[in-house]
Amino acid sequence: MNDKAQALIHVVEDDEGVARLIAGTLERFGFRHAVFSSGGDFLRQLRVQQPDLAILDLGLPDMDGMEVLQQLRSRYRFGLLIATGREDTHDRVMGLELGADDYVVKPFEPRELIARVRSILRRYQPEPPDDGGGQRVASFAGWRFECATHRLVSPDGVEDTLSLAESQLLIAFLERPNQILSREQLLSGRDVSALDRSIDLRVSRLRKRFEQGGHSGKFIKTVYGAGYLLATPVSWR
Repeated sequence: MNDKAQALIHVVEDDEGVARLIAGTLERFGFRHAVFSSGGDFLRQLRVQQPDLAILDLGLPDMDGMEVLQQLRSRYRFGLLIATGREDTHDRVMGLELGADDYVVKPFEPRELIARVRSILRRYQPEPPDDGGGQRVASFAGWRFECATHRLVSPDGVEDTLSLAESQLLIAFLERPNQILSREQLLSGRDVSALDRSIDLRVSRLRKRFEQGGHSGKFIKTVYGAGYLLATPVSWR
């Protein structure tokens, strides 16, 4: 991952005033950026150059932002921040469930935007090399997870590939099984709770991964007022 002075941010925003505000903020804090006023222009540019992170408005003139988000997560792997003026919580929840890393509601403070951008970029930094020189694989409750490839294999052999955010969350659980983990611990200390309101939704999304195919995700337990707990033994190789 490039450092923040080199990171490229794509801003997908049709409101010229908001686009100027976001672009000016990114420039002031040392980020390279490109602005696109439509979803189509943005998707076409991705064939030539992919950013480190995209800031995506949901209300675009040519296509719904949710449609853009679906296309992104099926083809690309980079940071995604929703910037929306929609008041409906359902839209923000749906965006997170479709794979966005976070969201910010308009109007927003420039420093809040930058804090969220930096937080997402840190999540996409490459993992340090494995000291054992090989790929770490965790086995738990009949499941198998390969850290390097983000591949999750169910007890009956069905394979699925997790998103980067889902993989990082699952690894946090797997590295500390049968321990209560706070929201901050689940984010590996990269964020504080005030800057990441979506952790509960991420846990819910991860549970749904385990529930596919009639399986149970109940081994990820909510400890009210404290955090979450992975209630199953884990073995590594």
